Amino acid sequence: MEADLSDSVPCSSIAVDSVLRMSSAGVIWGSCYAPFDTKKLGLSGSSRASYIVKSVSKCGFSCGLFAAIFSFSHCGIQRYRRQKDWVNTLSAGVVAGAAFGAGTRNWKQVAALTGLFCTFFQYAKDSKSV
Repeated sequence: MEADLSDSVPCSSIAVDSVLRMSSAGVIWGSCYAPFDTKKLGLSGSSRASYIVKSVSKCGFSCGLFAAIFSFSHCGIQRYRRQKDWVNTLSAGVVAGAAFGAGTRNWKQVAALTGLFCTFFQYAKDSKSV
């Protein structure tokens, strides 16, 4: 069983850990879907390779950026409120969703859905298995 070290570990260390994990997941996800997109687009040769590299790096960077914003927000809110509950996760999800979806027309909707999704994930993570 893992011990909760969030009180003794600085927010920057938590953020770096989550960025590395989520960037790796983004790179893996990008390397899975990019080849299929190139087939749909009919690309081949160097244009195919270039498209795959761009897609993989974009997906890895996006996931890492989201992880950085979320983990810094979550850690900061938790330390400010001095409580460990779902409100921290919801607030950090809304902040990360708003920052991540700022370039879209529906940034409020993106922020709300991201906060809700992060809260559901927190509940699933904290639930006890039988």
